[in-house]
Amino acid sequence: MVLVNEPMPVTAVTDQGTVKLMPDIDRKRAWLLTVDGAPQSYVDLDEPAHLEFEYARRLGHVLDTVAEPGRPLDVLHLGGGALTLPRYVAATRPGSRQDVVEADRGLLELVAEHLPLPVGADMRLHAADARAWLETAPADSTDVLVADVFGGSRVPAHLTSVAYVREAGRVLRADGVYLANLPDAAPFAFLRSQLATLGAVFEELVLIAEPGVLRGRRFGNAVLVAAHRPVDTAALTRLTAADAFPARVGHGAALRDFIGDARPVRDEDAVPSPEPPDGAFGIG
Repeated sequence: MVLVNEPMPVTAVTDQGTVKLMPDIDRKRAWLLTVDGAPQSYVDLDEPAHLEFEYARRLGHVLDTVAEPGRPLDVLHLGGGALTLPRYVAATRPGSRQDVVEADRGLLELVAEHLPLPVGADMRLHAADARAWLETAPADSTDVLVADVFGGSRVPAHLTSVAYVREAGRVLRADGVYLANLPDAAPFAFLRSQLATLGAVFEELVLIAEPGVLRGRRFGNAVLVAAHRPVDTAALTRLTAADAFPARVGHGAALRDFIGDARPVRDEDAVPSPEPPDGAFGIG
């Protein structure tokens, strides 16, 4: 009888807290990354284009529509996790050049050791604060900037202000696209202020979120898209509507009504995203 070694969970304490890599018993080389018990990333090493989490699929839909299919892009990821989206871009847009900025060096090292990067992918990992790294990045150097940064369970305050968004706009090319994953719940004071903040720099704004979140039924994630050029909202609407958990795409007048009288955030007034309620992202 041949004994097959089953993958074993990996645990480490890093700057973020207690980090665990847990194998998925239903997918041979798939892993769930949790931080202090909260799901953070999911990766299938055999199928890097598989996006398990709802918000990741919505970010993936945007990445699919920012340029013609398969075209390589220069992508900057603020926030690393298990490198789910960088792996997705490498699989769906071969030849892309990607930089990943993650403040937690221990997390980066853990992921790089146990979840190897795709062979041949042009992916550079940087252990640094997202805003500090952004402020030193060259202008007009990036096609897409993906912001998915959490300090624990909250988006850090210094990544929510107009000054930060201006740096993002400086680094993006003229036709570049900014994406952010942000959590909130009704009455959406944080989300509305973030849309107003992005609107102080970018002309085009799009909000993608699950209807139950927008109706105030639960705390959840929203994907924000910002650009100086029109976003393909028709394609995004089709893609998000076809998901197992469909999302709503807001833009134009409806989104302006949602923003209402919210004001852009200054550095001196910036606060982290709201603390999620107990169990909002927990696992059993």
